[in-house]
Amino acid sequence: MQLFPEPDDEYPVIHLEDTDRDLPSHVINSGLRYTRFKTIATGGKCVIQSCHDYYLSRIVASKTLRKELADDPVEQQRFLREARVSAMLQHPNTIPTYDLSRDSRGHYFFTMKLMHGSTLREVIDRCQSSEFYFIEGYGVDRLVSILIQIGNALDYAHSHGVLHRDVKPANILMGPFGEVVLIDWGLAKVWNEDEDPEAPARGSLFDDPSLTGRGSVEGTPFYMSPEQIERSNVDPRSDVYSLGAVLYESLTLEPMIQGDNAQEVLRRAREERPPPPSERAPGRPIPPDLEAICMRCVEKDPGERYQAVGLLVAELRAWRSRQLRPHR
Repeated sequence: MQLFPEPDDEYPVIHLEDTDRDLPSHVINSGLRYTRFKTIATGGKCVIQSCHDYYLSRIVASKTLRKELADDPVEQQRFLREARVSAMLQHPNTIPTYDLSRDSRGHYFFTMKLMHGSTLREVIDRCQSSEFYFIEGYGVDRLVSILIQIGNALDYAHSHGVLHRDVKPANILMGPFGEVVLIDWGLAKVWNEDEDPEAPARGSLFDDPSLTGRGSVEGTPFYMSPEQIERSNVDPRSDVYSLGAVLYESLTLEPMIQGDNAQEVLRRAREERPPPPSERAPGRPIPPDLEAICMRCVEKDPGERYQAVGLLVAELRAWRSRQLRPHR
């Protein structure tokens, strides 16, 4: 079965040789172009700041490694990969990358479009404390529209031979003017030029232990496919599973896989079939045909899922079209 589209001039495959090469030593930002830094967010590995681009007279976002990781060669290479994957995936539902350089201390940073808005994680959290199914502007139809756009971004990435591997509500950002983007490609999977991503022994989460292994599972357990947890072969159907887990949580306002600790969550994700969303949240108006789409996405056997994100997107579009069709 052909899981990745055939490469062509319009959709060239992105390889590690493109993403992981060192930045030339002479590439250093003088400190004059970017000024007036303000911290926006701090994560486990990176810091995002807004700053003023003196050359173009605009405010952009800058991403850097946390200072305790800035000199770690493994994290540096992972950071380079994220910057270049983000830059090479030029799609309406990804954030444009503008610049990749070093600061005056020799530490990597890249700049990108500064986006305002809310993540789907924040929207779900607000809904959990509300008496409404979804806060104003985020009904089921709007939810499906958001996931269609995220599916488009994934389909585009897969056409370039890239897996996201960390699809979750916190990585889905909605702007105030209808923008929807899939962010954080820090765990993206890219293959070497001489690798076949569909060969049986290729493409596992840990086939590059220097970057994605380090002895522990990388990703967010609530949304990881069983094969990603098992460190076995991953392909586009793993991202299909993760998007289905996001749909499940958006419908129920609860994580699809639950447990008191990470080990229990991982075990249940591997072994237990989750109940349909309507059983998990019986008081919520969950459309049966949308529930069926969701449950097909999260089948344990990848062969039982949608075999491509594009097929899932087509199903979601058809569902939305039926809802918008006037009733007679």
